[in-house]
Amino acid sequence: MIHLYRSEDRGHVEHGWLDSYHSFSFGEFYDRRRMGYSDLRVINEDRIVPGTGFGTHGHRDMEIITYVLSGAVQHRDSTGGEGVLRHGELQMMSAGRGVQHSEKNPSNTEPLHLLQIWIQPSVTGVAPAYAQQKLDEAALRQGFTVVVAPQGEVAPFTIHQDARLLIAWPAQGQNLSRVLDASRRYYLHVATGEVMLEGQRLTAGDAAMIEKQENFEVRATTGSELLLFDLAP
Repeated sequence: MIHLYRSEDRGHVEHGWLDSYHSFSFGEFYDRRRMGYSDLRVINEDRIVPGTGFGTHGHRDMEIITYVLSGAVQHRDSTGGEGVLRHGELQMMSAGRGVQHSEKNPSNTEPLHLLQIWIQPSVTGVAPAYAQQKLDEAALRQGFTVVVAPQGEVAPFTIHQDARLLIAWPAQGQNLSRVLDASRRYYLHVATGEVMLEGQRLTAGDAAMIEKQENFEVRATTGSELLLFDLAP
């Protein structure tokens, strides 16, 4: 079973320096039907004007993933973690028992376009942690590649939850297939480009909630970037 979630149905807020689309209820956008999907709680698509960003603020007990689409984000946090994140890299922060951090667009000329993703952890009160790493772009171009996985599994990043994030960068005309566990739930988010999924066209910002299926196949009609979340029932 596949249920499509169109980009235009997301929440939208604009604050001058920030133009943001919310896949699930967040901040000023509230929809009781869209409080998340399994343990996936937030996908915010943010565009941040040059020289601005989110000042120091706090989080706790949340697994936070940052994926840059264009531009760069400068991160600093109270664990001592800091870095400038660009496209082709991924950032992971376990807020744990509490962390303070800021995220700024360090450029004076180039806008920042990114996805902020929150996954609810299965344990609370852990020590905060930060990691940043370049992704294996060759692997992403071949197909869905696990980049985030539960602790104990081999992946570039690990989280405190029975959840995985897979990323693929198919070229125009490329077909991708994936074997699924029919007992789990999957969320496919089109970050850029356009794909065909079971005869349905999905464009940037669109998503598909997939349940009770043993496989699926997508065909990229343009070069695309896809995020696939493998989630507990």
